[in-house]
Amino acid sequence: MSRDDTTSTAVTVPDFALVVLIGASGSGKSTFARRHFRATEIISSDACRGIVADDENDQGATPDAFALLSAILDLRLKNRRLTVVDATNVRAEDRKRLVEIARRRHALSVAIVLDPGEEICRMRNASRPDRAFGPHVIRNQMAALRRGLRGLAREGFRQVHELRSEAEIAGVTLSRQRLWTDRRDEPGPFDIIGDVHGCADECGTLLERLGYAVARESRDGEPRYRVVPPPGRKAVFVGDIVDRGPRVADALRLVMDMVEDGHALCVMGNHEAKVEKWLGGRDVKVGHGLQASIDSLSAQSEAFRARARRFIGGLVSHVWLDAGRLAVAHAGIKAEMIGRASGAIRGFCLFGETTGEVDAFGLPVRLNWAAEYRGDTRVVYGHTPVTEAAWLNNTLCIDTGCVFGGRLTALRYPEMEIVAVPAAQVYAEPARPLGPAAGPGAEIASQAEADDLLDLSDVAGKRIVTTRLLPSVTIRDENNAAALEVMSRFAIDPKWLIYLPPTMSPCETAKEDGYLEHPREALDFYRREGVTQVVCEEKHMGSRALIVVCRDGDAARRRFGVAGGGLGAVYTRTGRAFFHDPQQQAEVLARTRAALDRSGLLADLDTDWVLLDAEIMPWSAKAQALIAGQYAPTAAAARIGLSAVADALRRAEARGAEIGDLKLHTAERLDRAKKFASVIRSYAWPVTRIDDLRIAPFHLLASEGRVHGDKPHSWHLGHLARLASADPLFRATATITVDPGNASEVEKAVAWWLDLTSGGGEGMVVKPADVIARGRRGITQPAVKCRGREYLRLIYGPDYDTPEHLARLRQRGLGAKRSLAFREFALGLEGLERFVAREPLRRVHECVFGVLALESEPVDPRL
Repeated sequence: MSRDDTTSTAVTVPDFALVVLIGASGSGKSTFARRHFRATEIISSDACRGIVADDENDQGATPDAFALLSAILDLRLKNRRLTVVDATNVRAEDRKRLVEIARRRHALSVAIVLDPGEEICRMRNASRPDRAFGPHVIRNQMAALRRGLRGLAREGFRQVHELRSEAEIAGVTLSRQRLWTDRRDEPGPFDIIGDVHGCADECGTLLERLGYAVARESRDGEPRYRVVPPPGRKAVFVGDIVDRGPRVADALRLVMDMVEDGHALCVMGNHEAKVEKWLGGRDVKVGHGLQASIDSLSAQSEAFRARARRFIGGLVSHVWLDAGRLAVAHAGIKAEMIGRASGAIRGFCLFGETTGEVDAFGLPVRLNWAAEYRGDTRVVYGHTPVTEAAWLNNTLCIDTGCVFGGRLTALRYPEMEIVAVPAAQVYAEPARPLGPAAGPGAEIASQAEADDLLDLSDVAGKRIVTTRLLPSVTIRDENNAAALEVMSRFAIDPKWLIYLPPTMSPCETAKEDGYLEHPREALDFYRREGVTQVVCEEKHMGSRALIVVCRDGDAARRRFGVAGGGLGAVYTRTGRAFFHDPQQQAEVLARTRAALDRSGLLADLDTDWVLLDAEIMPWSAKAQALIAGQYAPTAAAARIGLSAVADALRRAEARGAEIGDLKLHTAERLDRAKKFASVIRSYAWPVTRIDDLRIAPFHLLASEGRVHGDKPHSWHLGHLARLASADPLFRATATITVDPGNASEVEKAVAWWLDLTSGGGEGMVVKPADVIARGRRGITQPAVKCRGREYLRLIYGPDYDTPEHLARLRQRGLGAKRSLAFREFALGLEGLERFVAREPLRRVHECVFGVLALESEPVDPRL
């Protein structure tokens, strides 16, 4: 702060901090706060008294008022919001509580002292009828204030601004300054480089592989590096540039030159911290590679060492980049520390978190903070060398032990591409073998294996899920509870459960006599949406199944974290095991795996796993209990009962009774009951072995590195038809392609549907040619089903197609069903994209739970 009684007084505060106004009653704190801060940033002790006691001057309410003030302060600082405390705050014990909250939330504490003089404070209070207290109150407050001024820094205030006159207070110009760790305005792209440790040759090679031009030259008699980055890109070094390696000074020179030229950022590493002490002439223990730095830097000029000391002294604990999406810290950083400043944060960023114990190699035992990380910000770090860089809970360790003979690794961001160069040789022997890929202290090899323990808090409660197709999908708490019931009691191993399919809306009700659903309505829906090409797919008479299958057990362990759990899983659209007999599932998976291999699909897709959407026939293979307990008894009762009625009517007619149309009406009902029974029989056949099943895959949802939502349905069906050629267990799905605006093509589709359904088929599904298709109002429905007349008897009952029933059924509304279908479609794709991107399983399950939860929304199940 600069002070001049004749000019304005400049006060600068961090844009995230606790600002404590200190002054006696009447010193102008509230006026000052309103002038320089937003109303939402100010917490007033008087206002808190008013909230808890309806009287801002009720001193008896002070304890409760300050409890409320502390709670609000804690929540605001938790959410990284600058907060101003407007109270007298003249006693150290009152300020202590505030500073403790700020310290816990890693916020800097700033004191602004307002002291216009005791007389002015007394005069102001005298003019306020609500402040009827004697002059001794102001005198005592002023005395307490002045006694504590010298100790404010010791109390934990990082900045202290003293304003000692009315003119000085009135003339303040207050500005805010971003914390030095906050570089959110820099969007990248970045190339984040792991621990160099004096490996200057490998660092230069890696930079060149990343597209940087690196040249060594001389400036002002000193060697310098001139580095030209690819357009728009910037390097970010995770620290530990020094120690251990063969060319410490050159490695440091390269990084310093890049930072000074604006082509790089660098954070402080624990080895830099130790070198800084040595450069400052302080006693340090020579160990952990420090001697290499001492030898290399001692051979340099005094000017270079002074420059190195200034450079290291200016390094920050971490940098927060790309609108908060990325953070880089040497040893990592917890979510609640990102973009903040404190000694605890600096210590964590330098050394990570340790137990206080040492291992058999004499090194600190580190806690695996990354295994517990739950932040949305990606964290890239180094410090503890691993054999391979692998994402774990949105964190990535890119120290792959170059100086120990490993590799120097970089992450290209936002491309998320790993680039590495091998070490030319082993420059130093590690104190212990390099750790596994998943981070410090871990005994795991990948994100998949790290997801052993799932946390209820990751999916429970009301949630708003952001997806690529929809800005937000709201999952209500009560619906989530229903999903949790299914997942906890009935679902398969959650590691296989990476996707659930959306529900499907039927078409609008038919205008044709005798029909509830008809292809013309389905095709006309997409015509109105502006879709110019659709695919009509045969709707199989089976049960929906998702099949995830891996090339082998090693792929299952590596990609899904399942060891000894077979090649995959076959599950229903609600996440339950499709087969009750594990041996049946194992055989189906083995046959699927073999067919994928023989057909060449695994090779063509360059993948070790696939996820298929399919129908498994017959329906009775999964729904035998439903058929036996509900549908078959209904059919039998209707046939027996109506046959008895028909026989009684015949006997009555023979005796001359007047029965009118009752005989014909009963005969028609009996005929419909027989049709109902016939439909059931067409959906059931004996299954005693796997060869009695038929599997009709129709969507190749995902494989390694790809979600195939960008491929047209013809691509999916063409690839999956190869399975039918490889193994008779599989059946290709019949399709035709139609322009819904072309009348002759529409009639062709109608005739095709009539032929399918007259032969006992269920109907067809109409889909846009592209899996994700845009209509006139944005992305349109992914599919619309059109079911045959006879199949609908199973849904609505044997007599559904009588004129009176059809008139009632045509009143059904489709809006809720279509909204549900689209939200589930968006969630399903989002979950798959997260899995393919190797995000934590909890992020995938957020979407899976969402689909299950939405299924409990009140929508007519007959749709």
